[in-house]
Amino acid sequence: MSTIVCPPPKPTRASRPSSTTSAPTGGSDFVNNPWHYLAFAPALLESVWRDVKAVMARPSTLDLLTKKMIYAAVSIANSCPYCLHSHTASARRHGMTDAQHAAFLQIVSLAARTNHLVNGMQIPIEDVFDKELST
Repeated sequence: MSTIVCPPPKPTRASRPSSTTSAPTGGSDFVNNPWHYLAFAPALLESVWRDVKAVMARPSTLDLLTKKMIYAAVSIANSCPYCLHSHTASARRHGMTDAQHAAFLQIVSLAARTNHLVNGMQIPIEDVFDKELST
């Protein structure tokens, strides 16, 4: 159940940021539910939309498939089923194969497991890792 009043049953101009008429990274007219729900706070909607476009839609040193897979991994870590489904579907549309999805899930599950173990043991970080970052 949503924690805010439901958006209009049919998308309206108010549920789209004024800065664009297309989805941030998909290039279609489909606007998914988070944007409609964020329309209750227009300034927040504009801010989030701007940031998503700046990171996800603009060319960078990471291709869009990699960005989508990273987004999906963070969605798993943050326990966000909506974003996980959305970005996994988008990754598939951008070429993620079943084999890549399986490898992705292996990495995510391994990272979660080792992160929990290391965090639980509070293992000290070796100086060499800080030195590598400063060189």
